Amino acid sequence: MSPPLVVYGAGVRFDDVPGTDHHLVRHLARHVDVWWVDPPVSVLRPRGRPGACGDGVRRVPVTTTPLPSRPGGRVLARAATALTVRRLLRRDGRTPLAVVSARPEPHLRDLPARCHVYYATDDFVAGAGLLGLSERGLRHAERRSLARADLAVAVTPLLQARWGPAVPSMVLPNGCDSTRYAGVPDPDPVTEPVAAVVGQLSARIDLALLEAVVDRGRRLLLVGPADPSLDRPRFDRLVERPEVTWLGRRPASELPALLSGVKVGLTPYTDTAFNRASHPLKTLEYLAAGRAVVSTPLPAVATLACPAVATGATPEAFADAVDRALDAPDDSASVAGRKAFAARHDWGVRAQTLLVEITRVAR
Repeated sequence: MSPPLVVYGAGVRFDDVPGTDHHLVRHLARHVDVWWVDPPVSVLRPRGRPGACGDGVRRVPVTTTPLPSRPGGRVLARAATALTVRRLLRRDGRTPLAVVSARPEPHLRDLPARCHVYYATDDFVAGAGLLGLSERGLRHAERRSLARADLAVAVTPLLQARWGPAVPSMVLPNGCDSTRYAGVPDPDPVTEPVAAVVGQLSARIDLALLEAVVDRGRRLLLVGPADPSLDRPRFDRLVERPEVTWLGRRPASELPALLSGVKVGLTPYTDTAFNRASHPLKTLEYLAAGRAVVSTPLPAVATLACPAVATGATPEAFADAVDRALDAPDDSASVAGRKAFAARHDWGVRAQTLLVEITRVAR
């Protein structure tokens, strides 16, 4: 008998920077077959290679007419996505256990499935400007997604509360791959301590906080691509400073080795509605590597309630917290405690939680 099938309408393409979709899908695929459906792209762009990606994941690229983000183009993009997946389902013969839409546009809403899930990995409406999309259009699309969903999944309680009690929903915070970072050694007490930011560097990052850290003479490592939304002249001035090293995008396989030379991980997010409703991946990944963390005071940090995560809202307070974390002695028990905390938030736990709820709703 074939295993259950989950059709996952991802918010990003399979070959984009790995994020929430990638991590969750990889762990879901340990229990069910997963089809990763790329967001539709214009026929004028490369669509990516279809087929099996390993570990029980099959990639489904979708092509559509040019300008798929325009109002008329979105209609055609939805039709192209549904048609592509329907054809594959007819050949496969299975009715999916679940169709998960991890983007506000309900491209897969009319597919047959035992359970339709809307999965908000971020507050898409609040992030309309960052995404370069219409806030009004995203709000309308989200309402349609929620109306079609048998289950709505929010990454934070703040986002869930915005939907109201009429929507059957659950909170599924982001997680971490705790086993990937389990072998990261304790910070070296001899070398000069380094603070690091790992992940996509975009307008979500408060550069003033990082400037304040470097103004204290602290060494700063930046790992990740520079998004077009970033204030590039200001960022370039920052990375030109002798205390700062910017490595750009690195494969996920290299991150444990990079964090072995770091003492403190930073989550320096701006105070926006979009960030307040987010659950940064990097915070738990730092903890999984046994590193102390300094973050801005996001609601997700309060929800985690981890004593190894310090906060600072202003540049001065943030730099003070970084100073304290860099200067504090690190013992093996503290490092092990952070790793143990992160293990309780592993992506495997998140995937199991979601599958249990999907199965309950699908009955």
